[in-house]
Amino acid sequence: MAHRLRPVGLDFAGTAPVRHVFTREMSVPPEAVYRALADVPGWADWFPQVKAARAVDAGAGRDITLSGGVRFRETVLAAEEPGLYAYRVDVTNAPGVRAIVEEWRLTPAGGGTRVRWTFATDGTAAYRLFMKAFRAGQARAFRDAVTALERRLTA
Repeated sequence: MAHRLRPVGLDFAGTAPVRHVFTREMSVPPEAVYRALADVPGWADWFPQVKAARAVDAGAGRDITLSGGVRFRETVLAAEEPGLYAYRVDVTNAPGVRAIVEEWRLTPAGGGTRVRWTFATDGTAAYRLFMKAFRAGQARAFRDAVTALERRLTA
């Protein structure tokens, strides 16, 4: 059953009780990476855990389905080309979660892009414990997604 999450702002990315921050460099310019992030349906082509993605509300929101059946209805909080793309989860079927913001920051680095993904969340005590333990899985997912995106953008 889907439930509504607490509406938090972009500042939650820096203040959430559980924050996972991952960084990786890519050989493509920030503008190309940003365009891929803003192309919501394209996420299913390069982020392995994303099984379906579509823009809603004239691009102001996103509907995301992950492998395993977890679903998110999201609001885009920031779309500032070429350096920032962020969104908040408003509704999900994942148990225990109370708030999620994901922030993608892109900065020029060595002729390419430094990608920093912040996954900021809060929930029940059991959810927070699970998310702390899940950090290594998220790190792998981020690494695999950025690697696949870089291959896609350089092909």
